[in-house]
Amino acid sequence: MTTHLAYTRKGSGEPLVLIHGIGHRRQAWDPVVDRLAQKYDVIAVDLAGFGESDAYPAGTAYTMENACSILEENFAEWGVSKPHVVGNSLGGAISLELGARGLASSVTALSPAGFFRGFDRLIAFFALMLLKVASYLPAGVVRPTLRSSRGRRLAGRTLYEHGERLTADEFIGDTAALRNGSAFFPTLRAGLGYHFDSPVPVPTTIAWGTRDRILPYAQSGLAQERLPLADHVALPNCGHVPMIDDPELIVRVIDQTVAGAKAADQAA
Repeated sequence: MTTHLAYTRKGSGEPLVLIHGIGHRRQAWDPVVDRLAQKYDVIAVDLAGFGESDAYPAGTAYTMENACSILEENFAEWGVSKPHVVGNSLGGAISLELGARGLASSVTALSPAGFFRGFDRLIAFFALMLLKVASYLPAGVVRPTLRSSRGRRLAGRTLYEHGERLTADEFIGDTAALRNGSAFFPTLRAGLGYHFDSPVPVPTTIAWGTRDRILPYAQSGLAQERLPLADHVALPNCGHVPMIDDPELIVRVIDQTVAGAKAADQAA
């Protein structure tokens, strides 16, 4: 089974793959891509059934096993082996899975899925469903709200602390990606029952927005329990998609993770 994934590639150096969250698209990484491309061969990818990537063939389940297998196949097509991987939300969980399978040189997971506690699944489910329902509002209805920075901040409140940093066109593009993502519902169904508890034998950082409204910051405590050897970093005043809220901090966190992987390789 091969699904060719759409991607944007910039820069040179060690390969660094960026993986977005459920309902999003590779443009989520735009605030950090150019900075990262100064040091790395950066590949921002659309997951299958999201953005510009085709869905899986009919009958193929949206499991972590399949997500990792498809990415491994695409790594080979792109000419990279064991890249550094960075993921947000669903992409963070996939990044951890890639690290656990020995398919990555390092992992940076930003508010990764898979560390639900108590009613957290319901919080995530209703937040994501509200975003999905809102994505069907006509652009003509939504655009007037997006003309002001205050309107964009309020419209993006679920995902960002600083939604005003997105342009109206970026909001409309993200909304269209969420509306048209054919993988949203099967991925959501699979994700709500998912938990991550595997060892990750490569340098790993788990960074969590303290203002995350979809996967609350308290979940970082469970991540620390399950992955005590990882570096755990708080992202102050950042929401669920921290690349928007503090791109400079995210680049620093990624740089530190990659530097740790290089140091580990040299020590070995």
